[in-house]
Amino acid sequence: MLQEIKASWALLLGIGFIMVGNGLQGTLLGVRASLEGFDVLTTGVVMSFYFSGMLVGSILTPKLVSRVGHIRVFAALASTASIAILLHSIYINPYTWSLMRLVTGICFSGLFVVTESWLNNRASNENRGAILSAYMVVVTLGMGSGQFLLNVADPASTKLFILISVIISFALVPILLTARPAPAFDQSESMSIFALYKVSPLAVVSNALTGAAHGTVFGLGAVYGLAKGFDNSLIALFMASFLWGGFLLQWPIGWLSDKYGRRGVMLINAIVGVVLCLLASIWDTTSSSYIPLIVIVGGSVMPMYSLCIAYASDRLSPEQIVSASGAMVMASGIGLSLGPIMVAYAMATLGPNVYFIGIAIAFVAIALAVLNSMRSREVTPEDVEDQSPILAAGVIGTPIAAFAAPDAQDYAEALEDDELEQLDDSEEWTQAPMAGPEIAIPDTDEALEEDHF
Repeated sequence: MLQEIKASWALLLGIGFIMVGNGLQGTLLGVRASLEGFDVLTTGVVMSFYFSGMLVGSILTPKLVSRVGHIRVFAALASTASIAILLHSIYINPYTWSLMRLVTGICFSGLFVVTESWLNNRASNENRGAILSAYMVVVTLGMGSGQFLLNVADPASTKLFILISVIISFALVPILLTARPAPAFDQSESMSIFALYKVSPLAVVSNALTGAAHGTVFGLGAVYGLAKGFDNSLIALFMASFLWGGFLLQWPIGWLSDKYGRRGVMLINAIVGVVLCLLASIWDTTSSSYIPLIVIVGGSVMPMYSLCIAYASDRLSPEQIVSASGAMVMASGIGLSLGPIMVAYAMATLGPNVYFIGIAIAFVAIALAVLNSMRSREVTPEDVEDQSPILAAGVIGTPIAAFAAPDAQDYAEALEDDELEQLDDSEEWTQAPMAGPEIAIPDTDEALEEDHF
């Protein structure tokens, strides 16, 4: 794993600088919107245009990567994002800001697709959770560091906007100077969000719900802080606390998902997130224990994205990685677009404490989705590994073994009841070689279809 991370140092350093600028930008715009007299709902709508842009970027970026490559797309998107933030400081009104947030969302969405597909190409199922967690550590560390730059200058001036532009532009340097080639996807397969949903509904649904939670955290966090009477320094500390928690727990949670399975870790993480968010909604914000609580909340909320990405990637071939990364960003963008608007409306109606309740509701839905997936007994590579005495599994994309079953219904029932051991000595089971990441069982697709989630 360390070798793969070392090989991607330029990419990780570049995305780290991008996230420093992104972290400062989100908080700065929330504060500046309030200073300019934008109401809560207007601010929520303006901020949500960023996430609408993520939807567009997730569609466009895979096509651009297939035409000109990862490095050129990264450079073009970062340059455009650097220009967009400067225009925020020149034209200050909800309409211009909404348009610029849309452009910024397209750019950052594309940067995520480039980075995640690049890293996924260098990962295997055995280390993907840890590698993506290392990536998310860089992302959260960058965004957390960016929050404190809010104190460098007056948010009412243009200095912070210029600083963001400089930081984003600097992110291009390590990428453009690296001697290591970007991954090549010569035979990249097209994969829409609907096609990805057929591969794994849980990955798509959970990523959309995670997007809704994260969009609420970063789109409305500064608005929540101002409503609670926080000054600029406390707002920066509040927003950074989410990211500190993610930084501390991202890698351990990714490692656990590699070792014990994605869904179990996702379920526990979601339940813990619900409990902590409900506590935060009623906690005394003046208490010395408030910021440590937010750190723990961030530790449960932030790692869910990398878990969803790893869960989906486990079920994909290398040729599907770029387009599937776009589909996953699109799923996240749907939640990111809708979450802040709905929670902003609820905050305007019911008060600022709805901020944490909205995040909790999203994680309740994730827990229900995971439970439904577990109940459905999805046949996955993880299941195959657990059944190794019967089914020989390999890394996705490598030759594995297929088993012919004369009685499809018995096989389906055996999967449901965990009774495969009873079929171990049966002479009716025969082994035949094949290539591919799936366990192919002739004439059983129809019988298993109802159990595939």
